[in-house]
This record gives sequence, structure tokens and C-alpha cells, in this order.
Amino acid sequence: MKTGYLQQTTAPSADDRLLVKKTLRQIKLEFGAAVEPFTLHLPLPELQAGAWMACRESLLAGTVRRDVKEAVASTVSLINRCPYCVDAHNIMMLASSGKDYSSQILEGRYDDIDDPEIGTAARWAAATLSPGSSPLHSPPFSAREAPEYIGTAVLFHYINRMVTILLGTSPLPFQKGILKRMAQRMAAFFFSKAVRLNKEPCASLALLPASDLPFDLGWSKSSPCIAGAYAAFSRAVDHAAETVLSKPVRASVSGALDAWDGSVFGPGNPLPIECISEYGGAERTAAAMALFAALAPYRVTDDMMADFVNRYPAEEERLAVLAWGSFSAARRIGRWIGGFSV
Repeated sequence: MKTGYLQQTTAPSADDRLLVKKTLRQIKLEFGAAVEPFTLHLPLPELQAGAWMACRESLLAGTVRRDVKEAVASTVSLINRCPYCVDAHNIMMLASSGKDYSSQILEGRYDDIDDPEIGTAARWAAATLSPGSSPLHSPPFSAREAPEYIGTAVLFHYINRMVTILLGTSPLPFQKGILKRMAQRMAAFFFSKAVRLNKEPCASLALLPASDLPFDLGWSKSSPCIAGAYAAFSRAVDHAAETVLSKPVRASVSGALDAWDGSVFGPGNPLPIECISEYGGAERTAAAMALFAALAPYRVTDDMMADFVNRYPAEEERLAVLAWGSFSAARRIGRWIGGFSV
């Protein structure tokens, strides 16, 4: 984790400690280790539990093959410029399939993948930032399978943003060459036992109270387990954000997201920063961090983070802002890939 961005400084309550214990127990058993994309949520135990629930019920449990969903996770991570998650889920795809498809996915050579289900899943995932595109109009899954595919994609559109801002460039000690390939295979072997473990659907739902499912997460309705997980996760994100971001700030950032069509913000396509121009001081800093987390996490600089830490010394507040911005973008993407009005 990048030094100083999120460090636990407050003593959790007994209820929070119990929730963390239960969540980490499930993560270690069923994912294979308490990896950083989960532990970065530790300052807000309900948020950590919600993120795990969404991951477990979409990616780990269900009837769609795990390696197919890992291809979705890896490809979404690639289009989001999250090399950490690309490496992590290429490892998990290797652990679940026994084959290394990382070069084909990295180069967009989906037709060269010798497993058609993995190839079509990766092609669909690569189009999830392109509303109205052909792969989204003709998805490679049935109505029954849709919540698993869409839930996995939405999860990683969230996770990628958090990881890009808060973690390094790879979970591996080597960045290229034979040493990296060896490390990938060793990591895949380490996680393979957890990958093969049977995961009973809905087993994570006891971690948080049941919540109402927001309309824009309606793509999950046909799976009570995934719908329950996403409803609880959404409530945890919103509850955390309400303590830091004012209603007007959230409305301003949401308005910018409503107008977003998946475009990448860079030279020639500036971020719509004018939507938060009316705010000043700490409120503007939080609004800017939520906006950047949603639309351009790869453009968050160390100076921006230093200002954020200075104005919001409580790690819970910083995590709440970043999670809300990241999940708001993921929900927006879920609307167009789930066939809902954009």
C-alpha cells in the first residue's frame, strides 16, 4: 500500500472487530489470502465486508466457470489501466484454468484464445467502457448467467479505481521476464487450492444486514445472492460517504457521471472539473478526489493525495470518498452493460 494514504489510526469497536474477523476468515479460506485489494478497506469494516460480498457472490460462487470470470476481471482491469489487477487476475485465471492467456488478453488477440468461452468473455469485457457497442448488444451469456458476468465486471470497475489510487503497480516482486512468469506460476499454485474449493452461494450474506436494491443495480435481480450482496455493498458505500460528502457535492459529481459515456480523460479531453467549481477548501478537495476516483483515477498525483491527507487526516473519511467515487462510476457502467437506461 502506498505509504501514508490509508493507515489504521482509530481503535475499532467490538462489533467492528467481530465483523472484520468474520470477513477476513471467509476471505482467507475462499480467496486464498487476505490480499491488499480487500485489506485496503479495513478502516471501514462494513465497506470491507460489502466489497467481499460482491466479489464472492459474483466472481467466486455461482455456475459460470471461474476462469471465464477471471478473464472478465483481467480484461476490465486492462481497459482501466490497472496493472496491479491485471497481474493479480492473470494469476487467478492461471490458477483456475491451468493455462496462461495473459499475452492474448494484453494484446487484444481474443480469437487466439483456444477456449471460446474465455475469448468471448474477454471480448465482451473489453467493450464495457463502450456503451452501445456490438459486444454489449450481443453478450456471451444467458439471462441466468448475466448477474455473474455483470457483477464481476462492475466489481472490477470499482476495485481497479481503488487499487490504482492506493496500491502499487503489481502484487508480484518482478515486473517482466522469466522471473515474473515464474512468480506468476508460484502464486497460481498457491491460490489453486482456494480456487477449487466449493463456494456455497449466498454464504457471505450474513455479514451485513439485508438492504433494498437500488434501481441501477437491477441487473442482479435474477440472482438473489448477487442482488443481496450488491444491495448491502451499495448501502455500505453510501452510508460511509454521507458522513463526509455533502448532498450537493454528491449531486454535482453524480451529474458529471450521468453525462459520461465511458471516454478516457486525458490530453484533448479534460475532466469536467467545472462541475465542482462552486466548492472551496476541504470540501473542494473531497469533491475533486471523488470526481477523479470516478473518472480518471490514473491521473491522481502524489500532490493531490498529500493535500487530501492533510485536509482529511482520518483514514475512514478518505476511504469513504474514494469508495463512493469509484463505486458511483462502476454503477454507471453497470447501467449500460446491464441494459438499463444510460
